[in-house]
Amino acid sequence: MTWAKIIKEEEKKEYFITLQKDILNKYKNTVVFPKYKDIYAAFSYTKFDDIKVVILGQDPYHGENQAEGLAFSTPKEIKNPPSMRNILKEIKDDLKRDSVCLDGNLIPWAKEGVFLLNTILTVEESKAKSHHKMGWEQFTDEIIKKISQYNKNVVFILWGANAIKKEKLIDERKHHILKGVHPSPLSSYRGFFGSKVFSKTNALLIKEGKEPITW
Repeated sequence: MTWAKIIKEEEKKEYFITLQKDILNKYKNTVVFPKYKDIYAAFSYTKFDDIKVVILGQDPYHGENQAEGLAFSTPKEIKNPPSMRNILKEIKDDLKRDSVCLDGNLIPWAKEGVFLLNTILTVEESKAKSHHKMGWEQFTDEIIKKISQYNKNVVFILWGANAIKKEKLIDERKHHILKGVHPSPLSSYRGFFGSKVFSKTNALLIKEGKEPITW
């Protein structure tokens, strides 16, 4: 299975045709993130057959120059947002070393097989979840289902209530699911810190005979 084949199937569906028209209109008339060329960036950095880990985000960062098409990731030139800082802190506490992505750019993870998927792929400037219910959720639900169906022994990391709702799309007989609190400042002290999700993920990968991620 390939991303090209999966996306081509979705492109034929009525909801997706409408979604694409609506999104193009949004880009023409409002400020939308990420850049149009980066909407599917997560798919270009992690091949379908290479997925070891899926981390689900909600929607892109809605500040200027922050979103780049991969969940939680930001360009290395900008200051790390609060959620990213908390992720880096937990890596340090969990693995007793700094992350290889201290600059907040998670492309190195993506290249190692960490698929960084937002459930909504675009957002209007300064308006979180502004593209909710436009059709992106239907598209990304299909992506999650296809990963569950055609891959095996993937570790799904579900942070926060929105991501945990996607659990029903994943076949737990074939995959591993790690659920927990979102790394945002609003919830990080209620269980994200100390969760050791990164060492747990690597332990599961090693158990399945896969190379661990260099977090």
